Amino acid sequence: MRTRSQPNSPLPGSFSYLASAGLVTVVFIGLYLFFVRSHAGQEADQLAYNGAEFGRRSITPFTGKVLDSVPNVAVVFGVVLTAIIALVRRNWRTLVVALVAAGAATATAQLLKYAILGRPDLAVEGYAGNSFPSGHTTVAAASALVVFLVASPRTRPLVAGWGTAFAVLAGVATLANQWHRPSDAIAGLLWVALWGCLAGAVLVRPRVGVLPRVEDTPSRRPAFTGLRRSTMRVIRWLSIGFGALAAVAFFVTLVLNSSLFASVGTTGTVVAYFGGVAAIVTAGLLLALGGTRLFARLP
Repeated sequence: MRTRSQPNSPLPGSFSYLASAGLVTVVFIGLYLFFVRSHAGQEADQLAYNGAEFGRRSITPFTGKVLDSVPNVAVVFGVVLTAIIALVRRNWRTLVVALVAAGAATATAQLLKYAILGRPDLAVEGYAGNSFPSGHTTVAAASALVVFLVASPRTRPLVAGWGTAFAVLAGVATLANQWHRPSDAIAGLLWVALWGCLAGAVLVRPRVGVLPRVEDTPSRRPAFTGLRRSTMRVIRWLSIGFGALAAVAFFVTLVLNSSLFASVGTTGTVVAYFGGVAAIVTAGLLLALGGTRLFARLP
């Protein structure tokens, strides 16, 4: 059975998504200006990168497998699974918009990294090439975004949780494998979030003659409502814990940086490394929370 909803003005909904896209853009630019264009940011980022040497021999085989599997998993989740969901839910418009957003995020991330954004030489010892944003993290997050958009509103919190876990794991793996710095991985997550907001602005536009399914109404399925709230509660507390850890590590790395923290394997690089990991996790969790709230009523 289907019910007809009352028509609403598309402006408030579209504005919310566009405003969120603007906010994400500001954070993305701020991240680039500090961690890529400033000496203090480059130094903090490089210390975290150097700190990946800590325990690298034991975790590199695992993180290497994670990075190698990202393209295959992205194809499965970004194309096959979403096509199945779209077929069941008969929502091809959402599938097309989601795939376009994911493809645009992936392609433009490479364009930013290799053609637009530059990394100035600020006398920070280490890899000098620009790696902002991370391509692997962008691909992983983009595949999660596609599933998130085509999923029904009542299952989006669960999809956000699992999708964020996959994207964050890919981002942490790029750091642990010394492919990228922490800011690169966070930038990849933010860039996909930006395109997700733009996709939401398109999808929120009403379609004449289309009736919403009763199963998508937020008041339905109380069991799912409870599970949704539990998932969001866990993500919220995890974001607070990891955020506090990242803040402390960043303070130690930035303010207390000295000759004691200058070489690979010292206390400073290890602190910076774990702080970078915590920052990547925190960014993913916060985006999952914000995305779930923003897309809660998108049919």
